[in-house]
Amino acid sequence: MKAAPFDYTKPTTLAEAVSMKQRYGNAARFLAGGQSLLPAMNMRFDRPELLIDINGLDQLDGISEDAGMVRIGALTRTSALGASPLIAQRLPLLAQCVKHIAHPAIRTLATFGGSVALADPAAEWPAACLALDATIVALGPTGERAIAARDFFRGLYTTALAENELLTRIELPAQPKEVRTVALEIARRRGDFAIAGILAQAKVERGDMLEEPRVAFFGIADRPIRLTEVERHLAASGRNGVAAAKAALVEGCTFTSDLYNTPTTKQHLAGVLLSRAIEQLLVTEEC
Repeated sequence: MKAAPFDYTKPTTLAEAVSMKQRYGNAARFLAGGQSLLPAMNMRFDRPELLIDINGLDQLDGISEDAGMVRIGALTRTSALGASPLIAQRLPLLAQCVKHIAHPAIRTLATFGGSVALADPAAEWPAACLALDATIVALGPTGERAIAARDFFRGLYTTALAENELLTRIELPAQPKEVRTVALEIARRRGDFAIAGILAQAKVERGDMLEEPRVAFFGIADRPIRLTEVERHLAASGRNGVAAAKAALVEGCTFTSDLYNTPTTKQHLAGVLLSRAIEQLLVTEEC
């Protein structure tokens, strides 16, 4: 199939891009990497009247650090994140995610901001933003607005972005050098979206105790999931807290199905991944 008819514009400034979105509202879409939008249009699941091509707006691209905060422009490609020494050193959890995301050709085009804005519950970048306490910065007609990741993801493909706002960058606190990270997922084939996934990091002390654990799940619910009670049990008891953490996950998460897997399957896989992630964090430190 091919897309339904649409108009196309390529603004040269952020103000122009936001103005066009304000004018067309939900009938317009921003075009960045296009790895999800264009297939949806070709299948006619999405029929925008206007595509606003934001490629070429240099203000939206790049990775930088200032005062302990790493800023990632919305147009930054996944491949650029994987190749960045700054990301490897200051946000190692992001660097670990890259190998799980699709395939090299897709990573070359797909953008960090596009994935965050789409909010696919099986995608890695939204879960990473949640795990790392990211702030999502959006630009609208009245100026910039900062949204905490915990408030940004509202449900299946649903975010706190207003229909006339453009996601411009993501800001993430740089992580301490001693932090340990692990990114795991289970997929039908390498490069597919995850059936279930986990992103975890912590400092490890006294052999098997976790300090400041952060755990985010993806692929198991209608949005990425991070639960305070899960992290509390891990912080209190380390390896011995995994069983209680699993129970807290079951209590706090509404598991959803996909085309091939039931909520019960998702629940089981999430528990398996949690156990594996904690063991890998501890083994990494012991080595």
